[in-house]
Amino acid sequence: MKAERTKRNVLVIAVAAAVLGPTVPFTATAATPMTSRPLVWEKCEGSGLDPRQECSTVEVPMDYSDPGGEKVALAVSRIRSEKPSARRGALLLIAGGPGGGSLDEVSTKGRTLPREVRDTYDLIGFDPRGVGRSDPVDCGLESGDLDRSTFFPWPAPDGSVDTNMATARRTADACARDGGELARHISTADNAGDIDRIRAALGERRLSAWGVSYGAYTGVVYSQLFPRRTDRVVLDSNPDATAATAHPELGGVPRATWTGFETGVEDVFPVFAEWASAPGNPDRLADRAGQVRPLLLRLAARLDREPIPWPGARPAELNGNVLRQAVVDAFYDPGEGFPGLARLILHARAGIVPPAPEPAPEPLVRNALSVALATMCNDARWPSSAARYQEDVDASRAAYPLTAGMPRNAIACAAWPWPQREEPVRITDRVPSTVLLVQNERDPATPLAGARRLRAALGARAVMVTTDSTGHDAYLGNGNACGDRIVSRYLATGQRPAADVRCR
Repeated sequence: MKAERTKRNVLVIAVAAAVLGPTVPFTATAATPMTSRPLVWEKCEGSGLDPRQECSTVEVPMDYSDPGGEKVALAVSRIRSEKPSARRGALLLIAGGPGGGSLDEVSTKGRTLPREVRDTYDLIGFDPRGVGRSDPVDCGLESGDLDRSTFFPWPAPDGSVDTNMATARRTADACARDGGELARHISTADNAGDIDRIRAALGERRLSAWGVSYGAYTGVVYSQLFPRRTDRVVLDSNPDATAATAHPELGGVPRATWTGFETGVEDVFPVFAEWASAPGNPDRLADRAGQVRPLLLRLAARLDREPIPWPGARPAELNGNVLRQAVVDAFYDPGEGFPGLARLILHARAGIVPPAPEPAPEPLVRNALSVALATMCNDARWPSSAARYQEDVDASRAAYPLTAGMPRNAIACAAWPWPQREEPVRITDRVPSTVLLVQNERDPATPLAGARRLRAALGARAVMVTTDSTGHDAYLGNGNACGDRIVSRYLATGQRPAADVRCR
C-alpha cells in the first residue's frame, strides 16, 4: 500500500510558482481576508477512515486577480487533537504530485505520527484545486496516454522524440478542449493562496505544515508568500525549488526537476546493485554488484527489439521503456520495490512475464495526470522546439543510460495552449526561521543535490536533516529512526537542531 500511495501521489514533478492571467503578487492582505466563514464539519465519505475524521468545504477564487469572481470548492478534512489541553494549532498535510491529495491522509499517515504530535495538532488534509473530491479537472486524456511509460516521456529505442512530440500535442489539445477554465488556473502559487484560505477558514492565525515532494515545494512557496502565517514547517523530500532562477535555460522548476531523475536514479542504483548481488538473496541477479548495470542495460535493449506480450498490463507488453520505468518506480521504496523489480528482471530474462499488476482506476489516473499537466505547464516556460528536445535527449542518453533521455524529453507543456503570465516565486532567506528540511541521501526523484541548493537558498532561516537512507518520503517513510526523532521532536515541541544534522 505504501508503494502504491507513493506512486500515486509522487509523480514527482515539482513546479515553479506562477499564476495565469494578469495578477498581483500574493500577499497576506491581498490574497486572504483576516476572517472567513466558519466551516461546517460532517462525517467523511469513504471506507477505512479514522471514525474521528470530519470533512468540510472551503470556497476559494478560481482566479486570485478576480477574488469576487467564480469560485472553486476545496474538500478539507480534520482529525482533532487527541489532547485538547496540549493543542498548539493545526498541522496541514500537503501531498506530493502534483495531482495528489491529502484528504484521507489524516487517517492513513496520521496513524503513523507519534502520539505527542497528534496531541499537539488538529491534523488537516485537503484535495488541492482540481484534485479528487475538490472541484475536479479532467482533460479527457486518451486511455493509452495514461500509461506510466507514456506519461513519463521515454523516447523511442533509437532516441527519436517524434512520438513524444505527437503525444505532447495530443494531450495539450485535450486539456485545451476538455480541461475548462479551471485548467488555466492550477499552479503552485494558486495552491499556496488556497492554503492560506484554508488557514483562515480554520480560524488559525498561523499554520504548521508537513509537505512531501511536490508538497514540500508548495510548502516553501507558501512560506515565501505568507511568512507571517506559518508556524512549524517540515519540508520532506525536497525538489530544487531554486531552479526557476538558477537554471532559466530549463524554463523553470518543472523541467529542471524532471532532470533530477538522471542523478536521482544514479544515486540509488549502487544500493540496488549491492542488494541484487548479495549472497542468500532469493531474488539475486548477479554474483557481483558490477554485473547488475550491464545486465539491466542489455535486457532493456533486448526488450526494445523483442517485447514480451503482457496480457492485462498497461501497456500490454513488456518492452524496454516499461522496464526502465519499472526501475524508476522501484527506487521510490526499496523495501517493496527492489524485490519486485528483481523478479520482473528474472522473468524477462527467461522470456516470460509475471502476473499483470492491478491497474489503478482510469478516472483517478486521468484526474491526477490532468492536474499534474496543468500545474507543470502553467508554472513555467517550456521549449516548443522538437530540435531542442532531440538535442537534450541525445546528450542525456549518452551521459545517463539508465534513464535513456526521459528526463529531458517533451510532455504536453511543449504544446501548452496558454502562456505563462507571471514570473515564478523566487526562493530566498526571507522566510521565518521555522523551516526544517528532511532529506534522504539517495532519492530517485528529488535527489540530494537539489535539496542542498534549496537549503542554501533558505540560508540561516532553515535547518536540514540528511538521512543516510535510500528512497523517497523520508519522515516516517524511507528515512531512518534518527531523522524521524528529530522531526517529531520539532513538530511536538518546536525544538530544532542548532545546525544541519546528518543521521547515519
